[in-house]
Amino acid sequence: MNCRFCHSPELSLVVDLGYSPPSNAYLESKDLVRPEIWYPLRVRVCNECWLVQTEDYADCDQLFSDDYAYFSSTSQSWLQHAKKYQEHITDRLSLNNDSFVVELASNDGYLLQYFVAANIPCLGIEPTRAAAEQAEEKGIPVLREFFGHQLGIGLAKKKGLADLVIGNNVYAHVPDINDFTAGIKAILSADGVITLEFPHVLEMLQQNQFDTIYHEHFSYLSLYAVKNIFSKHGLRVWDVESLPTHGGSLRIYGCHQDSSRATKGTVRQLLEKESAFGINSQEIYTEFGERVVELKNNFLRFLLDCKLRGLKICGYGAAAKGNTLMNFAGIRPDMIKFVCDAAPSKQGKYLPGSHIPVIAPDAIRDEKPDVVIVLPWNLIEEIKESLFHIKEWDGRLAVALPDVKFLPL
Repeated sequence: MNCRFCHSPELSLVVDLGYSPPSNAYLESKDLVRPEIWYPLRVRVCNECWLVQTEDYADCDQLFSDDYAYFSSTSQSWLQHAKKYQEHITDRLSLNNDSFVVELASNDGYLLQYFVAANIPCLGIEPTRAAAEQAEEKGIPVLREFFGHQLGIGLAKKKGLADLVIGNNVYAHVPDINDFTAGIKAILSADGVITLEFPHVLEMLQQNQFDTIYHEHFSYLSLYAVKNIFSKHGLRVWDVESLPTHGGSLRIYGCHQDSSRATKGTVRQLLEKESAFGINSQEIYTEFGERVVELKNNFLRFLLDCKLRGLKICGYGAAAKGNTLMNFAGIRPDMIKFVCDAAPSKQGKYLPGSHIPVIAPDAIRDEKPDVVIVLPWNLIEEIKESLFHIKEWDGRLAVALPDVKFLPL
């Protein structure tokens, strides 16, 4: 393949995680006797523009189907994050009932519900039926399509230009990042602002977060890469914030290249930080790939030691990152009996690849496992509160990343 941004053929391997099915393709019991499609899961880095990216094997409509099972509102901490953002950006941009806000990949309305409550006109773009339906039930207008350049042009004509374009955890999910960015350019008003949030590749490399790699994540983004992508499409990054979400994310603020908004010193400072770390050098990617294999082996040793001691093990959080870990390590129900998840859409189903059953969190009290592996480690504080009761039978929490360890309760 060529680089999805600059089209250079000079791509180097970062890590090979073997084969895995799409990480959100949860199975029903009838699916367990049917063939399951597995795709190679490899990540490469472009030696020209330094965009980190998966190799392409699956189309986006295979990954984001109508029954796509991710709903943002499941996490209370994420809802709080969304509400805080709405209050912050409304004040910063002086948004009101004459403004127009567009969110790309609006999911189940986790964020736009707060704009609706504030009487700020908005529109969600969400291609997956199940999530779009939940947003519409909250009174949010939703267009059920994948966003791109042509849709951006059409929306600008039919709905008008947007004062604010939001993309939370979608920029890394788009297969054609040039087409998507051109669409943002087309829909943005002359003085409009873009905010995009995405996991920072610097954190992935520093914190060994290889489980954030899955087929739905086409790109792993640095500020350096996004700045270059924006520049190609007549846009400019004028501010950036570091966030704790998803193990360490960036929120970038963008505008048209000729906007009067001044570029903040935060942009230069973060670019210098990335450069000092070596984001544009092959060495850090090679070292990351080597650590990933070591981490997998350590996790397997940990599980085997627990099993040899006769301990009952389960998981918590049927998250995409957990599926990457399970399938790379070859974990099956004989090692981890079940995984609990608070999302009703996942309960009664099975994890893709590993076929571990997903059940409601109440089962933990009934089953009394000795060890609960928290798979979405980025939500650990929220999850610790809900699992505090496992102390009653001397149960313990553990995580696999960034290092395998037990957690204090």
